[in-house]
Parts: sequence; structure tokens; C-alpha cells
Amino acid sequence: MPKIKAITFDLWDTILRDDSDEPKRKAAGRPTKKEERRELVHRFCSAHGQIPREVVNRVYDTADAAFNKVWKERHVTWTVRERLEIVLRGLGRDLPDIEFAELVRLHEEMELEFRPDIVPGAAEALKRLHETYRLGVISDAIFTPGRALRMILSDAGLLGYFELFFFSDETGRSKPDPLAFQHAIETFGIKPAELVHIGDREHNDIDGPYRAGARAVLCTAAIDRGSAGTRAEAVFGDYRKLPGIIDTIDR
Repeated sequence: MPKIKAITFDLWDTILRDDSDEPKRKAAGRPTKKEERRELVHRFCSAHGQIPREVVNRVYDTADAAFNKVWKERHVTWTVRERLEIVLRGLGRDLPDIEFAELVRLHEEMELEFRPDIVPGAAEALKRLHETYRLGVISDAIFTPGRALRMILSDAGLLGYFELFFFSDETGRSKPDPLAFQHAIETFGIKPAELVHIGDREHNDIDGPYRAGARAVLCTAAIDRGSAGTRAEAVFGDYRKLPGIIDTIDR
């Protein structure tokens, strides 16, 4: 087996703790992200004629369900702009371009106001691994786009560890599509088995790299989604153990 030359990471619940911003929002007296998105659409649309909030909720829920089906079954990620276009179409409303652009921005930058937490130990592990391996990010972007995720990583002092980014809103494809991992292999200029991907979801982060001929490690440091039945080469719940796991796989 070839030696490991590069490592890619999922972000949500691997490096960033998903929804760890929600308690911060609650403490500040703000609604959940889900509620605030619907409030934004209602406010922007109501400026051009009243519309019941329950209608906005119902149409937004339907658009979310359509997004999830395409994302999970076809491995395609609609951008926030595309999702909001579907919502407005369902509501039978149009917004002036400048207002629509602002509505999109407020959706995309919601997690810049209340930042997600870094998974404990991740920063230290990235610093150590960066000394030996080339690192990249392969992450689905559901509402927060790649440009905002780069800002979160940059402000946390982590951006410089990575030289490759594959965000699904920028590429249109989401995990476990092998294209995500093939892109990393080609960009790094390595053989498939010289890449290890690390993530928290068996379907996306273990099956995906395996389909591309790469290798995979399951992260349970934020949440354990069923590690007992994993096909991953290794599992870790403590980032202090990750460098040693990679060394063992490499040998």
C-alpha cells in the first residue's frame, strides 16, 4: 500500500461543531437559524404586499424538502440563490435585484454573526499533521457557502493549513460523489491510495473516498453517528489520537 501523502477533512461535525451557534443565538435573544430564515423571507416579501407567515413557512419547508432529496439522492447542492429563487417562485413573488441579493447575503452570512465552535483538539492536530502531509477540505455547503466557511477557518487561524478546498456550493457536487475525492487526488498529483479522508458520516465520508480508491477515517469527536458498523480503517473520538492513527495507517 502506498504511503499517505495527503489528508482531506470534512468540516461540519469534524472540524466545526454543527449547530454549536444555536445556544449563542438563544442567549442573545435571537431565533433559531431555521426560524430566522423564514422570518427574513416573510419580511422581504411583506414589504411588497402582505403575505401570511404560515404560507412562507409551508413553501420554505417544501423547498427545503426538495433540496434535501436532490442533495442526498443525486449528490447535487443547490446554491442559496437557487433555493431562494424556488421559494419566491412558490410564493408567487419577485423582489428587486438589490433586495434579493441582500436576502441571499443574509442567509449565507448567518453563521458569521454567531460562529460555530471548533471541535476540541482539531486545531492542534491540524498544526501537527500539516508538518508532514498536504491537507485539504472536502465539505458540503448547505447554507453557509465556501467563501463564508473560508472566513470562519481564517478567523480561527486554520485556513493556512489547507491548500485545497472542494465546497459543494462552488462545484455543484456533494459527497459521496467520487468527483470530490478525484479532484483532490488530481490536484495533489497523487495516487488514490495516497489520500486519506476524515469525516463524521459513513455514507459521505467513508463510502465516498472508497469509491474513488482513497482511504478513510471516521471522526466521532463531535458526534458518533454509528461507528460500531463502520467500514473505516480507523475511528477516533479524541483528536490527540489522530496523528498516531495516521502514522499507523502510513506504516
